[in-house]
Amino acid sequence: MLYFVATPIGNLLDLSPRALEVLNEVDFIAAEDTRRTRKLLTHFYIKTKLFSFHQHNERAGTEKIITKLLEGKSIAVVSDSGMPLISDAGQLLAEKLWEENIEYTCIPGASAVEVALVMSGMPTDKFRFLGFAPRDKNEYKEFLKSALSESITTIIFESPKRILKTLEDISKIDSSRKIAVARELTKIHEEVIRGSAKEIISHFSDGEVRGECVIVIAPAPKHEDKKAEYNLAEMVDKIQKISDLPHTKIAKIISALTGISKREIYNETTKHTKHTKF
Repeated sequence: MLYFVATPIGNLLDLSPRALEVLNEVDFIAAEDTRRTRKLLTHFYIKTKLFSFHQHNERAGTEKIITKLLEGKSIAVVSDSGMPLISDAGQLLAEKLWEENIEYTCIPGASAVEVALVMSGMPTDKFRFLGFAPRDKNEYKEFLKSALSESITTIIFESPKRILKTLEDISKIDSSRKIAVARELTKIHEEVIRGSAKEIISHFSDGEVRGECVIVIAPAPKHEDKKAEYNLAEMVDKIQKISDLPHTKIAKIISALTGISKREIYNETTKHTKHTKF
């Protein structure tokens, strides 16, 4: 039998009694970082044998685990913290278990994704998790645009070394979007900061951020909400008073300022304007 076991994301007391029992009773524990997992096991006087299983040896590790399971051994798979498979190795293993019809289960527990979402105060009815931002520059740009594009709460992971740069880039795309940065979750120095990207950057005025970070991004305004934010007819009237621009040009200017399509602005404001030619 194989168990995917969630481990604490900070506070060791979050390890469940069921997880403790499984880690004690299995034949082996496959760990992302055996040194970090050994500290956890030592704290709870667990002496189960460890071996390494992470993203860099995932294929070989998967074969090793399958072999041991077919030999009748029981194995627990853990990551450094939180739920295995979430931005960690294990997806290939889960697929292989299905292919081989080998039974497995999950021992639930702490998850930085869910803790950050709850602590952020952002909408929780719908959300998506995108993991870590890619390192490739072009992929990174598209990743951030996607993270800010959907009208549901979006959660991403970021390292303390990259967090300020990522916040700067978020601000360039949408300076007014509300976001929350959660760090050191469940630990003594747990902190959640909420505001615009620039406000959060200002919070870290010494330029140093410690601890792995979770960024929670508020939903993008729905298209209908964008129109509700602006009095389009009034904006058209004001521009007409100071210029002799045709309605189409005015609609184009307002579109650039608001993000609402030129066609929608034109159609919405035609009855309010003297310019009727398109």
